[in-house]
Amino acid sequence: MTNSKFFQSQTIPPILLFLFAVLAMALKNSSLADAYMQLLLLDVEVRADTFTIQKPLLLWVNDGLMAIFFFLVGLELKNEMLTGQLRQPANAILPVIGAAGGVIVPAAIYLAFNYQNTLSAHGWAIPTATDIAFTMGILALLGSRVPPSLKLFLLTLAIVDDLVGIIVIAFFYTSKLSLLTLSVAGLGFIGMVILNRYKVTRVAPFLLCGILVWICFLKSGVHATLAGVVNAFFIPISVTRRDGVSEKPLEHLLHNLHPYVYFGVLPVFAFFNAGVILEGVSLSTLMDPIPSGIFLGLFVGKQLGIFGFCWLAIQLKLARLPANSSWLQFYGVSVLCGVGFTMSLFIASLAFADGGAGVERSDRLAILLGSVCSALLATLVFYLASPGRESAENREA
Repeated sequence: MTNSKFFQSQTIPPILLFLFAVLAMALKNSSLADAYMQLLLLDVEVRADTFTIQKPLLLWVNDGLMAIFFFLVGLELKNEMLTGQLRQPANAILPVIGAAGGVIVPAAIYLAFNYQNTLSAHGWAIPTATDIAFTMGILALLGSRVPPSLKLFLLTLAIVDDLVGIIVIAFFYTSKLSLLTLSVAGLGFIGMVILNRYKVTRVAPFLLCGILVWICFLKSGVHATLAGVVNAFFIPISVTRRDGVSEKPLEHLLHNLHPYVYFGVLPVFAFFNAGVILEGVSLSTLMDPIPSGIFLGLFVGKQLGIFGFCWLAIQLKLARLPANSSWLQFYGVSVLCGVGFTMSLFIASLAFADGGAGVERSDRLAILLGSVCSALLATLVFYLASPGRESAENREA
């Protein structure tokens, strides 16, 4: 496989994510556990005269590298809204309805186990996430067993799901705000508006303004990763220069940033966040309210919410089953959305931040188990579903 084909592959990223997660768990449960923890808690400081940013390496990964991931999500979201599936309401309605069900039902299941404890209830958003890299990679591995229309449905639903996650982080996992620092971030926004006004196509000036916004968000109380999303919306889709040449900065960034995120940022995030102590873990541990809510939210809530909401929408003639797909295949995609992994781990790190880095928590193990069970069941469903099933059009008739 050439380097170009390797970095364009959809099947390699989920394998890398899985391997780095396994490596983290192996280190956490070995004689190297202390060295692993020292790496996570290693203090890293950036200083310019009296201005300093000092954080453990774990938080540099979660606040810094993940901002790059959310920047890519913002680019994909803007591209879909202006030129893709989300531009046409008729095409977007089923994934949007599915995404709504995939948030409401898992959150309700989680809260059913944790509503009596205020601290535990704070993690309600953990099982609402869908991991784009894992789910799309699994569909790629399944090949022709998954109709292209279902792959498009899942991609659109996952993007909407990420948008919901971004909103949740902004409103529910943001600490006390510093209006002064946010006003300084406004200078970065003004700079990007000016760059758009003068039809600048070079990415570097946008990135400089974006770094200023990220630093201000980091200091303001707004979670720093949200800066990635906001910055993405200032990147122009298409610019016609004064010499008549048309360029597409957003498409250029999407193409170039994708391999760095999926082959670098996400595996590193998995390595720093998936370490779980297995010693002493028992069935009774997993039956506690937090892991029970997370596991059942991902494995049961996701499939019930997405499949149930979409089934109702189709029965009410608000939407149609994706072309050339069967109900069994559609159920398989609904189950697959229970693979929360990266986004679920990230939201868990925000919801239970007071627990500190490396504290033994069963929430991570529940995320891993819920994601693995969803992936295995979805794969089984697709192998049981014949590729030659009736088309959606025949079923509607």
